[in-house]
Order: sequence, then structure tokens, then C-alpha cells
Amino acid sequence: MKTLFALLAATLSLGLTTARADEMIRDVAYGHAPDGAPLLLDVHVPEGNGPFPVAILIHGGGWSAGDKSGSDKPGNSADIAPWFTALNAAHFTWFSINYRFAPQHPWPAGFDDVQTAIRWVKAHAGDYKGDPGRIALFGHSAGGHLACLAGTLDDASVRVQAVVGFAPVTDLEADVVQRHGMSKSLQNLFHVTPKVTPAVRAMLRAASPINHVRPGLPPFLLLHGDADVTVAYAQSVAFQSRLRAAGVTCDLITIPGGVHRLLGWTKLAPDYPAQMTAWLHRTLNPASTSP
Repeated sequence: MKTLFALLAATLSLGLTTARADEMIRDVAYGHAPDGAPLLLDVHVPEGNGPFPVAILIHGGGWSAGDKSGSDKPGNSADIAPWFTALNAAHFTWFSINYRFAPQHPWPAGFDDVQTAIRWVKAHAGDYKGDPGRIALFGHSAGGHLACLAGTLDDASVRVQAVVGFAPVTDLEADVVQRHGMSKSLQNLFHVTPKVTPAVRAMLRAASPINHVRPGLPPFLLLHGDADVTVAYAQSVAFQSRLRAAGVTCDLITIPGGVHRLLGWTKLAPDYPAQMTAWLHRTLNPASTSP
């Protein structure tokens, strides 16, 4: 049995060292749901020796849709495909995760999966030429909510070195005010009716990243379009203010005229990917990593 495991390990190692540039390793299991279903991620391994900085990508989709490949409906507002090109050019090892969806799996199932993925990546990044000491969480919209909330946890097992939120939902109570009631997405997420009872309000408050800001958190980078009507730009402004008040580094890149859909952002702000990757390089300090 030991010999078999050794042969398998050697085969996996050989496969990684011979990985071609831009080659994807798909459907890697990072854990299992309570019902036994595998939790899957895709990995991109850069060409070169590494170790490379690492990004964990969390797609959006209202906590009830989306896919690690970019989107379950390519080109829609939840499509995170623009991240892939930027991270490939910056020579990141990146892991794009799937997680359980509401309403079939209400809160906190998806958030539990995100934490499981972070722990798995920290343990296995080196197998994919990644540096487990230089990890950035990426999240868009609902995925941004999950990334930002994970970034506030007081748990060394999920501690990362940076968080990047694209139009993240950081204040669920403010979202309810903006929409004049509970969105269908939030009703499904928390398995509640549209009525905002004191108990529901307490759940929203507890699940909002803005309410967990404290000194000592990792640096945050927020990117948000100022014409976003899905997740209000004001959420990122308020979250940045709260983080800075706690002494936490937080920068905000505003996309002038940007809406919620990421695919149109480069037309409005062609240099924003370069700004983002420059921020990542400064924050993660990958000076010793050669492409």
C-alpha cells in the first residue's frame, strides 16, 4: 500500500512539473459535503519553477448560481472570466472553486465550503507550485461577500494575506434598505420569508463583513463600478471607511460608469487590471518569484 501511494505521489508530481503554460487542471476535489458529494475546484499552474503567489477565486451568482469555469451562463453579470487572463499574466497559481448553493443548501453551507477550500489550498498550494504564505482571496458580488467575510475571521487556519472584492456585498442590512425589502436571493440564502423580523435582522447583521471589521485584518482591495445598481457602490465606500478606521489597509478602485457585469469594465477603465495586479504584487511581495 505504501508503494502504491508513493507511485501515485510521484505521478502527480511529474504531471505538475510538466504542466504547460495556461494548462488547466479541472475538477479537483477539495472536500466533500455532508451528503458525500465532492466539492470541486479548477487549478491553473503557471509555467516556471515557482513558488508563485496564489489566488482563490469565488464566483458570484446570488449565492444560488455561477460556476468555477467563469459562469454557468458565460457572458452574464456573474462571469469572472476576466480574472483568469489577469492572473495568468501576473504568474499566479489560482484555484477557482465551486460551493454549495441556496436554497437547497442554505446559510452557512456555501461559506463553510469557502473555509474548507482555503484550508485545502493552504495545505496543497505547494503541490501546484503555489506559495501557501502568499494567498489572496478573490470574490465578486455574492462571492465577494463570502471572500470579505472569510477575510475577517479570527481563525489562523483560514488566514490569508490579501482579500480582493469586486462589487462585494458587505452589508446585508444595507442591501435590504436599498431594495426596500429582502431580495429573493437573501430569502433563499437564509431560508426565510420576505418579512424582516428581529431574528432575520440579527442573521443579516451577523453575516455582514462590515460588522466583523477589527484591527489586524489582512489588506483589502475593493473594485466597484459607480453605476452599479445591483450592489450599491456605497457599500464599498462604507466598507473601506470602516476598515481604515480600524487601521486596516483598504484601497478602492472605482470603475467610472461601471455596472455589475465585469466583462465591460476594461472598456471603461482599461488600466484597472494593471492597477489590481500591481497592488497584489506590492501586497504579497512576490519579488523572489520569477515568471
